[in-house]
Amino acid sequence: MNGLQFPLKNDTSRKVIHIDMDAFFASVEERDNPKLAQYPLVIARHPKDTGGRGVVTTANYKARKYGIHSAMSAQKAYELCPQAIFKPGNHQKYREVSQQVREIFHRYTDIIEPVSIDEAYLDVTVNKINCPSAIKIARLIQRDIWQETHLTCSAGVSYNKFLAKLSSDYHKPRGLTVVMPDEAVDFLRGLPIEKFHGVGKKTVPKMHELGIYTGNDLYQKSEMELIQIFGKMGYSLYRKVRGIHNSPVQVTRERKSVGREQTYGKALTSEQECLSQLRIMAEQVTESLKKAQKHGKTVVLKLRYSDFETITKRATVQEYIYQKDDIFSQASLIFEEVAQVEKGVRLLGITMTNLDPLTYENIVLPLWETGDPYK
Repeated sequence: MNGLQFPLKNDTSRKVIHIDMDAFFASVEERDNPKLAQYPLVIARHPKDTGGRGVVTTANYKARKYGIHSAMSAQKAYELCPQAIFKPGNHQKYREVSQQVREIFHRYTDIIEPVSIDEAYLDVTVNKINCPSAIKIARLIQRDIWQETHLTCSAGVSYNKFLAKLSSDYHKPRGLTVVMPDEAVDFLRGLPIEKFHGVGKKTVPKMHELGIYTGNDLYQKSEMELIQIFGKMGYSLYRKVRGIHNSPVQVTRERKSVGREQTYGKALTSEQECLSQLRIMAEQVTESLKKAQKHGKTVVLKLRYSDFETITKRATVQEYIYQKDDIFSQASLIFEEVAQVEKGVRLLGITMTNLDPLTYENIVLPLWETGDPYK
């Protein structure tokens, strides 16, 4: 008994696959230049070329042995391993490979929810090849990706997104893990609490303070206790550890831009007023980028005057940005270049384009063995 007035409802009717490309950026570069696999490889511009700026997008297995990881500063990575090869990421190439993979997904289903450039959920309850087995479809997708891109992926199969995601992480690379409805609770109770998606680095110490180290420890806590301590997340975790996560796979398109604009009833007539408004917008755009887990290279400024003349101008930077100060800095530079405040400003807008995911969850492991791993 769970002590609730109403029983918990668990929808186990769906067949969901989560596909996660194995060490996507690093493996694309090693595929295209196999010699790179012999060395510590860091996907970032060399700090000597950037004055010490920039961050690591990902690093291969050899580089990780030196403690290098994604989101670390490139300068720190260089200090840890001066002999590493630093290679700027080729995001256009990664997007093209990602599109190849997406086209493979569409052979089997159109109910696809991209999570980032290298992972997605697929609902194959009803599918294009009329196959009753989600496990078989997952194997076919792994085979197709290998044969057509010479890259590997890991797959998780279950009846909801939460379990499918956990399953794809369970065995990497090239893993295929299946969690059936009658296995879900035992599977979840055996996991370390850190493996539960939604339990971030800041939450783990709080969990440990409460004596929660595993899914089993979480399972023992009452719903009210978890809600009192963690709020909405407590409500969600109480259900997740019982294998309940009824959110459907949602067909979404990747965001191409994030922006904010404001029309003013009374025209702005001073530079100070305009810059103040742009600073507010830069902060709003940053919040939206964080929610979308994106950063970008192109800032677009839009201006409309009282006579309805509209000007749009963009600036592209070398490094990805998403912080409000960086966005405001670029927007204000454009503003100073093009604005004619004396005409009266009726509309201001800032948009970030040329977007890519802010972080990539890549587990970098040795990728290559002889032969086709999916035969």
